[in-house]
Amino acid sequence: MTLRSETRLGPYEIVSAIGAGGMGEVYRARDPRLGRDVAIKVLPASFSGDPSRLQRFEQEARAAAALNHPNILAVHDIGTQDGSPYIVSELLDGATLRERLRTGPLPVRKAVDYAQQIARGLAAAHDKGIVHRDLKPENIFVTNDGRVKILDFGLVKLTHSEAVADDRTLTQGVASDPGTVLGTAGYMSPEQVRGKPADARSDLFSFGAILYEMLSGKRAFHGESAAETMSAIAKEEPPELTESNRNVPPALERVVRHCLEKNPAERFQSARDVAFALESLSDTSSATKAVVEPVHRRARVLALAVAGVSLLAIGFITGSRLAGSRSSEPVFYRASYRRGTIYGARFTPDGKTILYSAEWDGGPMQLFSVQEQHPESGAIPLPRSCLLSISAQGELALVVNPTILAHQECRGTLARAVTAGGAPREILEDVDWADWAKDGNSLAVIHHVGGKSRLEFPVGRVLCETGGYLSHPRISPDGKRIAFLDHPVWPDDRGTVAVVDLAGKKTALSREYVSEDGLAWSPAGNEVWFTASDSGNARSLRAASLDGKVRLISRIPGTARLQDISPDGRVLFTRDEQSNGIVVSTPGNAQERDLSWMDWSLVKDISPDGKWILFDEQGDGGGELYSTYIRRTDGSPPVRLGDGAAYAISGDGKWVVAGLPKSPQQLILLPTGAGEPHLVEGSGLVEYSSADFFPDGKRLLVCGNELGRAQHCFVQPLAGGPMRAVTPEGVLVWPGGAHAISPDGNSIAAVDGQGQPYIYPVSGGEGKPIPGTTPGDIPERWTADGHSIFVFRRREFPTKVYRLDVASGKREVWKTLTVPDPTGLASIGWIQPTPDGNSYAFTYSRSLSQLYIGDGLR
Repeated sequence: MTLRSETRLGPYEIVSAIGAGGMGEVYRARDPRLGRDVAIKVLPASFSGDPSRLQRFEQEARAAAALNHPNILAVHDIGTQDGSPYIVSELLDGATLRERLRTGPLPVRKAVDYAQQIARGLAAAHDKGIVHRDLKPENIFVTNDGRVKILDFGLVKLTHSEAVADDRTLTQGVASDPGTVLGTAGYMSPEQVRGKPADARSDLFSFGAILYEMLSGKRAFHGESAAETMSAIAKEEPPELTESNRNVPPALERVVRHCLEKNPAERFQSARDVAFALESLSDTSSATKAVVEPVHRRARVLALAVAGVSLLAIGFITGSRLAGSRSSEPVFYRASYRRGTIYGARFTPDGKTILYSAEWDGGPMQLFSVQEQHPESGAIPLPRSCLLSISAQGELALVVNPTILAHQECRGTLARAVTAGGAPREILEDVDWADWAKDGNSLAVIHHVGGKSRLEFPVGRVLCETGGYLSHPRISPDGKRIAFLDHPVWPDDRGTVAVVDLAGKKTALSREYVSEDGLAWSPAGNEVWFTASDSGNARSLRAASLDGKVRLISRIPGTARLQDISPDGRVLFTRDEQSNGIVVSTPGNAQERDLSWMDWSLVKDISPDGKWILFDEQGDGGGELYSTYIRRTDGSPPVRLGDGAAYAISGDGKWVVAGLPKSPQQLILLPTGAGEPHLVEGSGLVEYSSADFFPDGKRLLVCGNELGRAQHCFVQPLAGGPMRAVTPEGVLVWPGGAHAISPDGNSIAAVDGQGQPYIYPVSGGEGKPIPGTTPGDIPERWTADGHSIFVFRRREFPTKVYRLDVASGKREVWKTLTVPDPTGLASIGWIQPTPDGNSYAFTYSRSLSQLYIGDGLR
């Protein structure tokens, strides 16, 4: 149907027509409820009676709505009026890539930028099991500010049944006859042309054709008819890019060629690999200029060097290391291939072998070894343990039977062991990190004692401590200093690089970074190398000199974590695909709903009626100061309230308390409706770990640390005035426990430095251990009657949540929480039940790692 201006379509008011395509007409409309303009796509009336088209249209909407990514068009709503279905999406200002290409090829820099964004969007879709199958310049939109958006998921094909767990329509896919050709001639893959099944690699072929056209201004495959074009796709190779554009680097042409391989097995195998290749290629801020070479034939036996440009190989080079020569430019080699999480990795003293601890393919944590000449990893016969350090004599420092904390940090009993196997010899409890001294007789450790994180060297001698947490201690080659990462508040990984000498004099070597994870000394001992980011989790490799000068070494694409540096300067690091997602369950829905938004969604609270959740984004999508959102649990789009890490919703639902990650940190109240944000005055804390509203709405319970002291909790009047301590140092509300305050406002549930849950009276006085709990139990929220608390234990999968009677200690299982795919699952936490137990939300954390060696980084 054709709509006129001011026509009402559901709650939306049509403003004007934008355009039309094969799948519908598009209009500009106004959403009076939120006061914003949107785009509405309406299925033509002639299609309404076609069940296949209707199904495909609905599939487009649901698939796109499942993809919350800055490079994919955001879908806000779906509806039907007068028999015509419609989709409501964000309104974009700009032009399609097809319109941009009408004037000729794009500059190489611009083409690579657009290609990176497309690849990242595809990676997000493929991670959800969604294949586009109709990528072409018409379906790529470039906004006026340079943001690329992928449009039209009308021809999606789901490859995983869990892509949208609560919707069977998506998992069934669209039925089509065998041999049916879907897609657009000129951009289809050879397998699509032949009517064969198309997976994510088919999208990568289409992507390659688009990138070819961006660089050359000409289509990669073009005939006088569709049949001739499809024949060219199946049998012919496009002309060399340098024939039409001499500015195209050979390495970039190689990326295009590998996307356009006829055999899917010889293409890039994932959009993330493509994005990695392009990001490496576009890194002009350092000497690093590399490209990922997918080596999938046989045993990945060879990585080909590119003349003039170093080659970043997805594959481990076997045979000689280029006859022992050192490349003048950085080269990267992949050293692991299985799917899972790596917790720690080190070179052996001779630099020829790597030992690492990992959980592969959903299995238990094990220690593995891999040699450069043999890419297969072998298990080491030792108990479940995290690798911390290897001495010059080859002895291991391990955390045995660890508890996994945030950021893949292991806490447990420190032990010594040898690789031949046997029982490790236990040394010290409650250790997070350790590093061997050069003599192999003593260890520097990060010891968790009384709620404080202490750096000890040797064991028992405290050099420095903090109420936040310390990580990654490394003793300098000359043995005179220990470098480490200093984080002001747990579990946030923002922090600085610091060193301490043997007399306990501490010196900061860097400013504070938003994310900081991984550290090692350079072989010469004149610099501390580390991985950190200014925003989100895209950490780069940097070096800090002892006089505090920091330089950028390489923008390693993705989330990098420095593990070790060999004596000859080779860098061992992991690339981590880290994400947090949100699952919600409400009455009337038979299945849980995934309400993840960006890359680091942390649910912080749920309204008592289960209709709203409060969450924040602390990753790349959240920005440097993070972002706080509220969202209806029916799946409606979230509303961004402002900057900050979210903490809790007020009892009347009108306000949210959040923390601005500045130094010192600030508390801010954000209105959920009309109103202006305002700062909470009167705090003496430098960092916050949690905050919550008392039932009277006049006070906050805040937990954090004063300067130089361990974290503990206070009552803070909202009207201003002095704070009053409620718990002793080292005792705080678990950061995921949004409502640790009892319904009558008289008690709080907290945990001490050993993880033992307590109940403390708000009026002051000694706390009492909660009956029926043991260290490691986490109290999350009180029930409505104030008689029970919901408790659970981290890193237990599936995760059992108990309703525990605080008087008798009797506990009963309330819910058992899990996710369909356990691979790389780091935790289920931030569990938010409603007080009546009828609804809940929780966050699941996933980390998938691969191990790399970088050679030639300087």
